[in-house]
Order: sequence, then C-alpha cells, then structure tokens
Amino acid sequence: MRHYDYWVPPEITFPRQSLYSILQTAASQFRHRPATGFQGAVLTFEEIKRRADALASSLHAAGLRKGDRLGIRLPNCPQYTIAFFAAMRLGLIVVNINPVYTAHEIRAVASDSGFRALITLESLVPEELPLDLLLTTSLAAYSLGGQPAGSFDDAIAAGDPATLPPVSIDAEADVALLQYTGGTTGVSKGAMLSHYNLFANVTQNAVWAQLLTRRGEERILMVLPYFHIYGQVAGMLLSAWNGTQTILIPKFDVNLIVAACREWEPTIFPGVPTLYISLLNHPEVAGCGLHKLRNCSAGAAPLPVEIIEQFERMTGVLLREGYGMTETACTSTTTPFYSLRKPGSVGLPVPGTECKIVDIDDPSRELGVNEEGELCVRGPQVMKGYWNNPGETAYALRDGWMLTGDIARMDADGFFYIVQRKKDMIIVSGFKVFPNEVEEALFVHPAVREACVVGTPHPYRGEQVKAFVVPEPGQAPSAAELISHCAGRLAKFKVPSEVEFIDALPKTAVGKVLRRVLRDRNTGRL
Repeated sequence: MRHYDYWVPPEITFPRQSLYSILQTAASQFRHRPATGFQGAVLTFEEIKRRADALASSLHAAGLRKGDRLGIRLPNCPQYTIAFFAAMRLGLIVVNINPVYTAHEIRAVASDSGFRALITLESLVPEELPLDLLLTTSLAAYSLGGQPAGSFDDAIAAGDPATLPPVSIDAEADVALLQYTGGTTGVSKGAMLSHYNLFANVTQNAVWAQLLTRRGEERILMVLPYFHIYGQVAGMLLSAWNGTQTILIPKFDVNLIVAACREWEPTIFPGVPTLYISLLNHPEVAGCGLHKLRNCSAGAAPLPVEIIEQFERMTGVLLREGYGMTETACTSTTTPFYSLRKPGSVGLPVPGTECKIVDIDDPSRELGVNEEGELCVRGPQVMKGYWNNPGETAYALRDGWMLTGDIARMDADGFFYIVQRKKDMIIVSGFKVFPNEVEEALFVHPAVREACVVGTPHPYRGEQVKAFVVPEPGQAPSAAELISHCAGRLAKFKVPSEVEFIDALPKTAVGKVLRRVLRDRNTGRL
C-alpha cells in the first residue's frame, strides 16, 4: 500500500445494492448527458433508463422472475446496456453469450445455465434452441437515422414501468451474472458473480482512477466486448457509474477503431495486447485523434514491454497494465498512475484485495519475494463459485482464496508480475519454460508482428518449444534466423526448436490468443 497513489485509500466500504442502482444514479446525476455513441447516434442516460425500465416491464409480463436466467447474445451496442439493466431491475441472472459461438457451444451454455429467454440480433438467432421468450433486434435500429425494429423494440414500446413490482436484492447472496470462462485453456465454466462482487470491482476501479476521471465528461472507446468480463466491468458498469459516454464498436476492426478515434476523440481506452499491436501497425494511427487520450490500460493477457514503449512513444500517454480474470469480476491488480512505475508489472492489489504466491504443487505453502508460483487472490470481487460445478468450485476456492491458475511472482515492493498460465508452462528436459518469455524475445525482432509459443511432444525431452509467428507485412524472416535470434537472448532449453509462419493467430473475441487451438494443431485434433 505504500506505493498506492496518494488519493487511493487502503480500504473501502463496498456497496451492497443491486447493480440497477448504478443506472438509477447515472440517470439522476447525468440525466441529459450522452451515455452511448453508436454509429453516429447518441442516447442519454435518461433514455437508457427509460428503455431499460420499459423492457423490464415486458419481461415481467412475459413471466420472468427473480433468479431466472436471461441469455444476451449481442455485440457492443446500446441494446446490450438496456437489456442488462432491465435484467438487474428484475433480479434476473444474465448469461453472456459470445456472438461467434457455434450452435454446439450455445447449446452447452443453455443446457448448463438453464436460460429459456434470449435477446439477440436477428442475424444471430440460434437454431433448435428451446426458448420460452426470444427478442430480436438489429444494429441498424440504433444507428443514426435508424428506426425501432424487431421484437426487442416492440417489447420496449409495450412496456409500462408503472407496473413493475419491487424486487428485493441481497447483493452478496444473489447472482447477477453467469459469466462463462473464456475457454482459452480448456472447457468453459459458469462463474457466479453476485451484485456485490461486480459492484465492489466497479468501486475499486472508480476509486483507483478518481483523481483523473472527470465525472460526466469522459468518452471511453469500447472495443472490448460487453459480453466479456473486462468490457462489462471496466467498460459498461464503470462508465455508467462515472457518467462516461461509451463509444461502442460492435466488432474488432482496426479501421473502425481508427475511424471512431477520429470522430469521437475518446479520452479513455481500455484494451488488450492485440488491440495495441494492431493500432501501432495502422498507417493512419498517428493523426486519428489519440492525442486526446488521458487514460490507457491493458489487460486480459501479458503485454510485451516493447509494445508499451512503442505506444507511449507514439502517443505520449502512459499505458497502464492490470490483471484480473472472469472469476474475480475483472480487476485484481493494477498499475499506479503517479507512484512507483514498473513497466511489465501488472501492479498492486486494488483496495480490499489480497494477493499471494503459493507453491504450484502445494497451495498450502506460501512462497517468498521473487519466487515464481501460483497467484492466489482474495477480496470482495471473488466469485461465489462455479454454476452446477461443486468439484471445480472446491478446487478453485480455498478458504476464500481463488487459485487463479496463473504463474506469477511478487517483488520486494509488492508489485506482481504474471509469468504464464500454469497450463501453458512447457517442461523441456525437466526445465520450466514460460512461453511469454520466449515471445518477448521474438517480439523485439523487427520482422515479427505477433508470436505465440506452445509446447509440443518430444520423445526425449518430453516437450520442445515451438513458435507460431505472424511476420510484419513485406518481411519474410526464415525459421533459422528467428531461432538464432532467440539463441542470443535465451538459455538453450528455451530456444524454439521449430518456427511455423502463419497469417494470423487464433483469438477469442476479446483478443486473447487461443493457445489450445495452436496446441491442437500439432496433435491432429483440429
């Protein structure tokens, strides 16, 4: 705590109210201020609340009650915000569904969560899914010049907020969100996040940046999807709390990002490594309005120091890193603004949060300074458990501590550094190799745009290191060249034995590289 920025308190009294109260507060304090900016159109906080209340009325009339699960399968658009807060008003449990999920993946989530009501785009209606209620909409309906269309807007038009009954919410006990884990390393599980978990994390983030946040005046560029925990908490919920206008980008497209920067001149930009890499490589990024940015952050995956330095040289804006996961409602640690700065670190535990490093094989044994082990987190943002999965819950939660599955270390100043996912660690002849260390070495080669390292079977060593590389446009490095480059920077057992060049790395919707897809590529499981 001695390295907290001077305005950050060591402890916070966390709210114990429904998440709906965030929208209530925003509509009261920032009534006529813009809440969203979407394809040229703007909605105020008052308009968002009015539509959310009307939709809640129609959902209640359709028979939905507290504790029922509501599936939302939408990209970033105003309808997502309206649907989410309508659900919170009724005490429903939102089940986020990635728009790119296959029919098989949607059925798996539906079967596990039990949702029987769904809000989605007309173009994304799943086939052969048993539903009691289906509401559809379109992106065009909420664009500039668009007209209300679809059963979603029909439900809003038919709703009467005066008929809404009071709903009692126990913030700590009642689940607000079933957020299915990203599945980058294995099978998705539904993390149960309560109103208290999510509201606490909103508060932690708000307090951390309060001196640099002009409430009711900021504009945040939201490329991170709302259906992901990072976008939902650091984007939608935190923005509503601060009265920030969200500039909504419905899909990851660097050209859309550059155009939005030029049109809206955002002041806040939360991103992931792939977003920053794409921006740095765009020919028009220098003059697109990034000079108005005042608060930039990165999370979801380790950000190479080389990328941090390039972005800061280009924009003059400090790029902060943070760490969190689905099970911790987004943020667990983050970087101070003006206190001690350590590029490459994910910073300090946010107020009310404890972190420790334990032995990978024996979680009961806590490790010391600069020892690498599994990161554990305890705080008000830690989930209640996994839905319908007591076994996984018992394994992940130990006496209130969340075993994150991430390998990390803590230095003498209390700053944390993510080394790697435990499941991604490669064992070469008994030696541990952390992929992002090899990726860092590859990133500094001028012909490398992106890189991902995985372990592949080896009859003698157990595993060997393989690198997948996306070259810079117009560059054609050889495998031998990159292997030699790594040999000058890494111990011999860490040097890739093989390099495969590909056009693009497989990624999740939030931009995390899907290592399991690359591993499966080598085992014939694709």
